[in-house]
Amino acid sequence: MPFYHKLGNIPPKRHTQFRKEDGSLYYEQLFGTIGFDGMSTNSYHEFRPTMVKEIRKQYSVAPKVAKANNIQSYRFRGFQVPPENDYLESRKVVLTNSDCNIILSAPKQSTKDYFYKNTDADEVIFVHKGTGKLRTMYGNLDFKYGDYLVIPRGMIYKLDFDDENNRLFIVESYRPVYTPKRYRNWFGQLLEHSPFCERDIRRPEELETYNEKGDFLIKVKKQDEIIEMVYASHPFDVVGYDGYNYPYAFSIHDFEPITGRIHQPPPVHQTFETDAFVICSFVPRLYDYHPQAIPAPYNHSNIDSDEVLYYVDGDFMSRNDIDAGHISLHPAGIPHGPHPGATERSIGETVTEELAVMVDTFKPLKVTEEAMKIADEDYYKSWLE
Repeated sequence: MPFYHKLGNIPPKRHTQFRKEDGSLYYEQLFGTIGFDGMSTNSYHEFRPTMVKEIRKQYSVAPKVAKANNIQSYRFRGFQVPPENDYLESRKVVLTNSDCNIILSAPKQSTKDYFYKNTDADEVIFVHKGTGKLRTMYGNLDFKYGDYLVIPRGMIYKLDFDDENNRLFIVESYRPVYTPKRYRNWFGQLLEHSPFCERDIRRPEELETYNEKGDFLIKVKKQDEIIEMVYASHPFDVVGYDGYNYPYAFSIHDFEPITGRIHQPPPVHQTFETDAFVICSFVPRLYDYHPQAIPAPYNHSNIDSDEVLYYVDGDFMSRNDIDAGHISLHPAGIPHGPHPGATERSIGETVTEELAVMVDTFKPLKVTEEAMKIADEDYYKSWLE
């Protein structure tokens, strides 16, 4: 994130002696990205963060591609992904390219007997159903319906759910995830025309520090494989940290929509960005107020990007036969637009209650075998009259 955060106890200066009450040193760690050029955080640990006791099994979680070169529009019925007990096993990659994975997950149980670390990608977890607590080495965040949880790559974390009814829409990004630069000044502050501001960002305020040695299983994702590593000390042994690289939460319900007299283009809904794709939030909003306005979106061609829309709640005015949990994929190279009747239905309407998350990628997305299990293969015909 482009603003500073401090939690717990830290010394006055970086890279200087910071001692415990018994006179021994805390162990400093720089947690950073893009070499020493990206966002970073300095943290202080009870034990050396480098103590690995054992490396166990290693296995692939690479997505299996069903259609590598796809130009067909699809609808995927996301809620047909069956719930599974284990968090990692519940994550099903449905769309993928070299920049990101788009994942559906319906975990029933909290991560009790292991910790997780994704060294490949930042993770943006959208909570469609469920409540609980994200626990990380840099503090905890409560989450609920509508929250985005942004977890930087390399962050060790667990997810604790309050019950078994959980549905997550996850984007793994091999590029760093930022707030949109069009909404920031050169100091990194969100500007007045931004649809959200720093007050809407929830940073960790609860730091759990464990001064424990033992056997702590970390499941580490690297290059599409899970590697099981046993640490000699509890990974949540941080007594304090400061910097710019930490997990945070943002609720889609705090996104303030930008509206106009005529239909506004999708970038006004942008919430996060990388140099390879964007994530947008479609929220309840007033329709366009020109007397001749057509609120439904115009037909458009995705010449340079694939468009993925994850439907969360409400009435999706541009689509017919769409329910919560559905995903539409409109690939680059062909035009798409409102379904027959949607344009006419929208005229004269003043408000929409739709709630959706959109991912637009600049590289084509491959359709996986998991996606084909929940695919409507006739969706591309739904514009025929």
